[in-house]
Amino acid sequence: MAASPTLALARELIALPSATPDDAGCLEVIAKRLAPLGFALERIDCNGVSNLWARRGNSAPLICFAGHTDVVPPGPLDQWRSPPFVPTERDGFLFGRGAADMKSSIAAFVFASERFIAEHADHAGSLALLLTSDEEGDAVDGTVRVVETLKARGESIDYCIVGEPTCSDRFGDTIKNGRRGSLSARLIVKGVQGHVAYPEKVRNPIHLAAPALAELAATRWDEGNEYFPPTSFQIANIHAGTGAPNVVPGALEAFFNFRFSTESPVEHLQEAVHALLDRHDLEYEIHWTISGRPYLTPRGRLVDALAGAIAATTGVDPVLSTSGGTSDGRFIADICPEVAEFGPLNASIHKVDEHVSLVDLESLTGVYRSVLDRLLVA
Repeated sequence: MAASPTLALARELIALPSATPDDAGCLEVIAKRLAPLGFALERIDCNGVSNLWARRGNSAPLICFAGHTDVVPPGPLDQWRSPPFVPTERDGFLFGRGAADMKSSIAAFVFASERFIAEHADHAGSLALLLTSDEEGDAVDGTVRVVETLKARGESIDYCIVGEPTCSDRFGDTIKNGRRGSLSARLIVKGVQGHVAYPEKVRNPIHLAAPALAELAATRWDEGNEYFPPTSFQIANIHAGTGAPNVVPGALEAFFNFRFSTESPVEHLQEAVHALLDRHDLEYEIHWTISGRPYLTPRGRLVDALAGAIAATTGVDPVLSTSGGTSDGRFIADICPEVAEFGPLNASIHKVDEHVSLVDLESLTGVYRSVLDRLLVA
């Protein structure tokens, strides 16, 4: 029996070793499928990153499928039961790097679009795909560059579905309707280096910083809301000392991160940290990095359409969640008021023997196809 179109395309994409940020030809494969459907294809490559904006139609509403062709490195090859870039079917699953994160979703995007257009060639609105090879890496020249280009020419998106693997225990159980923001800091607390036997001649930055760091860790930053848990603070690394047991160091360096909700704007968190450090009378430098601001799509047309499509296809009523790390949805939300993420189970992502259920792969295509019906067919 011939493989289903979604499975065949997923296998073709997995066979391309697109370790981030190398697209390895994935976008060319996809473009060849989209061009005959009437999509206008635009490459927005930047600094070695491959980006594709493909759009069919010029009217509203614009529905966009978004995702990434790049994958994380496979890790130790001898631990894989089958080579990571040789798509292998076994025990009802498709194995290979990117099978779950997220080449199966891209394959489902494409075939769902093909099926939809075959039945609704003159559909209302427009359909687009936004694909990048820079999501698993630095994420500075991928989706964010496409969004900048679209924004500069006044092009916006009405609804966007990001194909990240969102499901936890069974296919269909989770929609991500937002993500927390990520704010990191490199803190340098300054002291005076010297001999441990002469404490009157030194200022120990470890002793000075410890109470402040403890207070930061104990602070309740907000209470979260209906969609987000409370903002979290975690110290990721602390370093001080020369390596000698009899020398007080001259500085302490600490790295910490906030995963924050819409209840705590970046500026408020930064101001609160500075006020706390100043209250402890520290001499310090702090360098901030904002990896992404939080975004949220409350229940509305997109979430309802996606939830309805999942229930109709699988019989599962999905829950809404904002858990997990960041995604490219944080960039797309800048030009799109409704962004949601839905894809296969995430149990095997970034692991050895990454895989996706063959049954779920077909169901995923059905969900995406149903969403298009709900949003673009009057």
